Amino acid sequence: MQAQTLFDAVGGEATFRRLVAGFYRRVAEDPLLRPLYPEADLTAATERLTLFLVQYWGGPTTYSEQRGHPRLRLRHAPFAIGAAERDAWLAHMRAALDDLGLDPELEAPLWAYLTQAADALRNQPG
Repeated sequence: MQAQTLFDAVGGEATFRRLVAGFYRRVAEDPLLRPLYPEADLTAATERLTLFLVQYWGGPTTYSEQRGHPRLRLRHAPFAIGAAERDAWLAHMRAALDDLGLDPELEAPLWAYLTQAADALRNQPG
């Protein structure tokens, strides 16, 4: 029997869509983060992050099929990301994750990954 992925355990794509929608709803109002998104509409960014997280946690590989290898550091290199941007990103993601009300055993690995990834994408001192 195949082990259940976190993707399946949290409720699949619908849960990740809710997570990312809640995150970008907050980003849209954030004076520090919003300028980092060059598109007038956050719909495309929402879809990209959703598909990435779905794939990362064991769902369909649509992200790679559409965009190739994630190359997260390279894709974020054009944007100045320091501690303040990381912390704001994490605050909005934490609130969006809390909105889901996931079982702590499911939420913990997701939060651990998000915090590690956010820190890894920093490309500015401080």
